[in-house]
Amino acid sequence: MNTGEEFDIVAQKCYEIFSKKAVDYGTAWRILRTPSLTDQIYIKAQRIRSIEQKGVALVHEGIEPEYIGIVNYSIMALIQLEVGVANTMEELMPAEEATQLFQKYIGNAKSLMCNKNHDYDEAWRKMRRSSLTDIILMKLLRIKQIEDNDGNTLISEGLDANYYDIINYAMFALIKLLESQKN
Repeated sequence: MNTGEEFDIVAQKCYEIFSKKAVDYGTAWRILRTPSLTDQIYIKAQRIRSIEQKGVALVHEGIEPEYIGIVNYSIMALIQLEVGVANTMEELMPAEEATQLFQKYIGNAKSLMCNKNHDYDEAWRKMRRSSLTDIILMKLLRIKQIEDNDGNTLISEGLDANYYDIINYAMFALIKLLESQKN
């Protein structure tokens, strides 16, 4: 199986969770400003790191759902960057529209991953999963700094590029988890 196929398998898992929650909860997340979504992603990444360091989880949900949450919250953040924050119930979007936007952004992430994977020759495969977690946390700190600067950067990529990178690093971690389950 190649990376693109593995990406599609884990993307489908993420999509299933996203679309089922859109049915259960609607798109209430549309009320969240992007810094709040950044903080949600941070909480998930920090939990993964904590479990990695302690070697045990007292809440027995595992880390796979956390990586899925990182992907899904990052896509929510990209949606918010595109369409803006909803301030009222009337501004929430239908679940169908949200799931279509999910597909758009996961497709963009996959395209970016394929291009970078070509250039970097799949270097991520030689990385430890814990390093992927650390890189996600670093990207989140970068995002927080950009948010604190009102989105302005002098030379660096913007918020969207960092969210895409987070998606792809989380997808790599999910692929590594998938491979370890097969072995």
